[in-house]
Amino acid sequence: MISTDTIAALATPQGTGAISVIRLSGKSAIGICNSVFRGKSLEKQPSHTIHYGHIVDADSIIDEVMVAIFRAPKSFTTEDVVEISCHGSPFIAEQVLQLLIKNGARAAKPGEFTLRAFMHGRIDLTQAEAVADLIASDSAASHDVALKQMRGGFATDLKNLRQQLIDYAALIELELDFGEEDVEFANRQKLIDLISQLTTHNSQLIESFKVGNVIKNGVNTVIAGRPNAGKSTLLNKLLNEERAIVSDIPGTTRDTIEEVISINGVQFRFIDTAGIRQTDDVIEKQGVEKTLEKLKQSAVFIYLFDVNTLTPEELLLDINELNLLGFKGILVGNKIDQAGWKTTAPFYHILETSLNKEENIATNLELLFLSANTGFNVNLLRQKLYDITLGSQLATHNSQLITNLRHYEALVKANESLDKAKIGLEQKLSGELVAFDLRDALEHLGSITGEVSNEEILGSIFSRFCIGK
Repeated sequence: MISTDTIAALATPQGTGAISVIRLSGKSAIGICNSVFRGKSLEKQPSHTIHYGHIVDADSIIDEVMVAIFRAPKSFTTEDVVEISCHGSPFIAEQVLQLLIKNGARAAKPGEFTLRAFMHGRIDLTQAEAVADLIASDSAASHDVALKQMRGGFATDLKNLRQQLIDYAALIELELDFGEEDVEFANRQKLIDLISQLTTHNSQLIESFKVGNVIKNGVNTVIAGRPNAGKSTLLNKLLNEERAIVSDIPGTTRDTIEEVISINGVQFRFIDTAGIRQTDDVIEKQGVEKTLEKLKQSAVFIYLFDVNTLTPEELLLDINELNLLGFKGILVGNKIDQAGWKTTAPFYHILETSLNKEENIATNLELLFLSANTGFNVNLLRQKLYDITLGSQLATHNSQLITNLRHYEALVKANESLDKAKIGLEQKLSGELVAFDLRDALEHLGSITGEVSNEEILGSIFSRFCIGK
């Protein structure tokens, strides 16, 4: 898949801006750019230098530019790379790009610059995928995780363990060539120990996907409750803006309203839903059905209730009817500024006795009281949402964190094969069976970093990149 031609593409977003950057990579990159550049001869300039001049088409000046030169192998792709900074007019950028193509460059495909960096061994596949994740990051946490993965992340340890497994697998394969002589080159117990170490390492990464997926895609957080509990007021307070219509009339919110805020660097997607109640209004009824659907899809929910109008027994009834015990969430008593703290004790009591003792259920529900109107305890709600979705898990996994579904699936399959190999070794099965399972595990592990890859997988990964990257 390694191409030797020179590719060119716009590296900055489409549209009008201060500057646009056109990037070239390939053995003729400097020569092609030099043929349309009026200024110093670029072919004589050292690497990592910037030069002022004009891009010209014959005698016609297209634009005044700055040209940066990066000579192989000290560039992102390890090839000669040129970056042309021109004025940010879409017309100018297109004119420059078409001129480069006319003079021998080819329009780059999506992700082709990063693909070349991977194919030339500058980065592994996890680092290449992290480039796309870094570009798409929309929170401090997702940015931090992508940056760590670009610097090696979990892949370094995985490569070392995989190499040790390759060494043992080679000895098992060698034994097969001496099958009639009954020789044993690989220490079975040491191989079992290595497999145990590798499966433990993989299992930790598999477990980290729960956290990594949340960081990458955000936390779906549903705000549900009976009509007039103050859901829209709470959403507005969380967002610090008047996003949802607030009214004393029950059933004002008939569809879901979605907004995103960042809590401790993690994106939370708040979904304000229609009040849950029995109604004959067709539109409101559809809103209630959407609420129940969103609850099932949420990573965490806020069940808001009015401490002035809802009794503890009614709250318990709502919990059971909606089957909230099966989900992770916070029961939030609202309008505490009107009711006073004396109303809170019965709620603590009935939840403790009815949920934990009588039914012997260890719930995922927490209880919090606030005032959406005044903002009292709203910051505490933000912190609790973060704690119950991520909390200490983020610090626990640190750089050993995966956010990619492809990596997750490969690790699961690798562990399945490793478990089979371990059982085969313990039961003293034939070397052929053990070797087969080890080869299968090595293939899955190698697919993560790209040491084992095929054009279909690479095409799928890099097709999701923007063209200039």
